Amino acid sequence: MPNLDDPLLVFSDVDGTIQDSHTGEWQPVEQWLARLRQHHVPLILCSSKTAAEMQAVQKALGLEGQPFIAENGAVIQLDTQWHDHPNFPRLFSGSPHAEIAQVLSQLRKRDGYKFTTFSELDEQALADITGLPPAQAALARLQEASETLIWRDSDEQMAAFDATLAGLGLRFVQGARFWHVLDERGGKDQAVTWLVRQYQQYSGHAPFTVGLGDGPNDAPLLDAVDYAIVVKGLNRDGIRLRQDTPDRVYHSTQEGAAGWREGMNQLFGIDDVSSEQT
Repeated sequence: MPNLDDPLLVFSDVDGTIQDSHTGEWQPVEQWLARLRQHHVPLILCSSKTAAEMQAVQKALGLEGQPFIAENGAVIQLDTQWHDHPNFPRLFSGSPHAEIAQVLSQLRKRDGYKFTTFSELDEQALADITGLPPAQAALARLQEASETLIWRDSDEQMAAFDATLAGLGLRFVQGARFWHVLDERGGKDQAVTWLVRQYQQYSGHAPFTVGLGDGPNDAPLLDAVDYAIVVKGLNRDGIRLRQDTPDRVYHSTQEGAAGWREGMNQLFGIDDVSSEQT
């Protein structure tokens, strides 16, 4: 098992994992945030959210300046201290949003698929669908290297759509509530692997990695780390991992931030983090 004094990186999904999907509550992890800061352990958020949304989440959690992975891995924000990095401040993987949106529009017109994209909705309509305040919904529309879909068609059409996208070099990724299309050169697994390599180059040490997630689109993240924590989620299909063994994977009994805390307590052998000195 890892130790907080080891070279360590923690990667975490946002909605349904470190935050409640509906309320945004994150207070159950507050003591863990302080503990990770104390031990200088980077906490790298990894989500389908846009970079603008991720920066707002980082500010709320006190994680400004650390890297993050946005749009399911299509966008990587670098550590603010890596000024000499050739990709500073942000790396994009594959096709930009405008090209992906154009492909989706053409496929819908040609094959009759039924879906609506986030970029086609105004702020108020998107706020009504997502439950986000209009200001936050506006940030969700600022996609740079992916597109989010509200799927309105059959499972059979979805399978055909998925196959068509794959033939065009695009990924069709299921999130907790919506679907996401990005370049196959992006992905949470590639982004995690890339960031781990950067940390190793900067520090000279190969870090242990921990990942936390709750939905199917977190499987690539959890497959790419040394230790995985599956936070109990609402998705009926759950998460299917390549190596789901007790020595590597812990499944929480609680949801959201409480499940995040439970998993970290279990992994690091802490009975009650709130009672620990941080």
